[in-house]
Amino acid sequence: QVQLVESGGGLVQAGGSLRLSCAASGRTFSTYAVGWFRQAPGKEREFVTAINWTGVRTYYSDSVKGRFTISRDNAKNTVYLQMNSLKPEDTAVYYCAARMRIAAMTADDYDYWGQGTQVTVSS
Repeated sequence: QVQLVESGGGLVQAGGSLRLSCAASGRTFSTYAVGWFRQAPGKEREFVTAINWTGVRTYYSDSVKGRFTISRDNAKNTVYLQMNSLKPEDTAVYYCAARMRIAAMTADDYDYWGQGTQVTVSS
């Protein structure tokens, strides 16, 4: 039982930065792995990054590696996505999702989802 709420999206110029937050309400949040996915109009949902329940293991898609950083603060029940050097092709609705303990790269592996937050990168 985890409820997730994303925030921090907005409009930014290419080359700029945003930090997204995923706030969880469940008291057992620290036992869940969290992933970030994104979906642009007309496209399938795409894996972005994920972090396991301890925060030790992280995973990134090739398209964002070196530009995005995922982190978590279990004391605050929050996972962050720091996005730097943003490109127009990063424009999408960004979703956070949770599953038990181990991070995954497939959307179907996640049990709980937030409502999404829009990120728009202008050229």
